[in-house]
Amino acid sequence: MVLPTHSNPTAPVFSHFDLTGKVALVTGGCRGIGLEAARGLIEAGAKVAITYTSTKPEAAEKIAEELSAANNGTPVKSYKCDVKSKADIEATVEQVARELGNGHLDTVVVNAGIAAHIPAIEYGEDDWKQMMDVNLTGAFWTAQAAAKVFQRQLKEGGDGRASIIFTASVSGILVNVPQEQAPYNASKAALTHLAKSLAVEWVDFARVNCISPGYIATDMIGTLPEEWRKKWPELVPATRFCEAAELKGSYVYLASEASSYITGANLVIDGGYSVL
Repeated sequence: MVLPTHSNPTAPVFSHFDLTGKVALVTGGCRGIGLEAARGLIEAGAKVAITYTSTKPEAAEKIAEELSAANNGTPVKSYKCDVKSKADIEATVEQVARELGNGHLDTVVVNAGIAAHIPAIEYGEDDWKQMMDVNLTGAFWTAQAAAKVFQRQLKEGGDGRASIIFTASVSGILVNVPQEQAPYNASKAALTHLAKSLAVEWVDFARVNCISPGYIATDMIGTLPEEWRKKWPELVPATRFCEAAELKGSYVYLASEASSYITGANLVIDGGYSVL
């Protein structure tokens, strides 16, 4: 097994982040962290597909059009996809590669996920299954579908410089308070170790890494109890929430050759929360 080298490591550093001509897919890319990850990849030059499940198709299409228009018409397309379905995500990944990359794909951001705050002693069977089906099983099916394309590309003479980026969570390495979310934490901890394992297995044709955000200022936070929202910044050395747009550079970094020797890593972005 050999990790591909940087194509031109002595080139000026800004060129290492350039994604011009690359093709990327971001699951759950219509809002929150996924939307900003997609925006960053597009701004770096990549053609990007975003997937959705609950967003209305016309709203998802509008988001794609706005992203494209804001970036000189760079191709951006939206696709309805249920990551819990192995067949659905496989078909979507192949469709994206075919329609945006003429059969080629460079980066997949495995971002689709859900959260729930339910005391563990009260957790129901359906709630547990839904959490794991989306956050862990769905993430694996997405990565597996991407890997099949990346492996095929290598066999057809590609350079093996593809990238898979999981959106995990700081909740995978610590226990948040005061909210109760043990199954969510477990799903993200498992996801982080899954990424490390895949990084070893797939080193010939893809780098596999995680990004683990802390408390991010997304629409979802506004729906949670005020007492939690007041408590959380007190626990973080940065004493504030992270803006979702502050994460986009990290996705560009892990998708680009700037991180050519990074695989199996978990990039924790939490304002110092996990160091306490």
